[in-house]
Amino acid sequence: MKRPKRKPYPWGPPILLGIPLDHNSSFLRGSADAPPLIRAALRSDAWNPWTETGIDLAFSGAYEDAGDLNEMESNDAFQRIERAIARIVDAKKRPLSLGGDHSITFPILCALGKRVPGITLVHFDAHPDLYADYEGNPHSHASPFARVMEKKLVSRLVQIGIRTLNAHQREQAKKFGVEIFEINQLPEPPKLKLAGPVYVSFDLDVLEPGLAPGISHWEAGGMTTREAIRYIHALPSPIVGADLVEFNPARDRSGLTAMVAAKIVKELLGKMIGR
Repeated sequence: MKRPKRKPYPWGPPILLGIPLDHNSSFLRGSADAPPLIRAALRSDAWNPWTETGIDLAFSGAYEDAGDLNEMESNDAFQRIERAIARIVDAKKRPLSLGGDHSITFPILCALGKRVPGITLVHFDAHPDLYADYEGNPHSHASPFARVMEKKLVSRLVQIGIRTLNAHQREQAKKFGVEIFEINQLPEPPKLKLAGPVYVSFDLDVLEPGLAPGISHWEAGGMTTREAIRYIHALPSPIVGADLVEFNPARDRSGLTAMVAAKIVKELLGKMIGR
């Protein structure tokens, strides 16, 4: 007997959405200024629009751009984010959000996790961001994954590149069943045994800060850009959403980090569009 063919997920194109929120940053602000600079780098004449996986991002309809959300300083910013993501997902399209600080991942997944069952969340970061709260703020950029796991918005959380794991966050990881791959024990991508649907949250400080200095929290000893891209290329389909966060233009004097951020976005788009 032939096995029935697996039905493809009915997803439309990815949509860029800027989320210029940084008031939950615990150290430096500035990441709210990032979205337009990432877009400008993505469309720079310094390179062509083809991804390494063979996708031409200049092809009409390859992806869409919804612009930036406004009024992110308001008290209902998280509700605004959730509603915006819900509209994208309800239209059977996939958000690729440009932050902003890492707190935005929680409201994004409030929308996506309620609509897409069985998500595997793949999180690239120097920090696990699992604090029960940080400095009295339960919505700090150091706490989004505690909120995500409390609400059971994903089925699995896999963290890659961590190098600041303290006792409290280790306890939180055990409590929530988080799979952490610290920087000194990174496996080959197939050993992660990932399965879709996948959501990717990419904090630029997962990288060695000399390669991407425009971040608020410099944490030496990180991944190379090539290592990170290798993991992205190995992700299974479907990728139902992604975010790139914590680019702080105030610390990016040369513009290098904007180009690195755009490169990560470029390869994420290629994976989301490709089959």
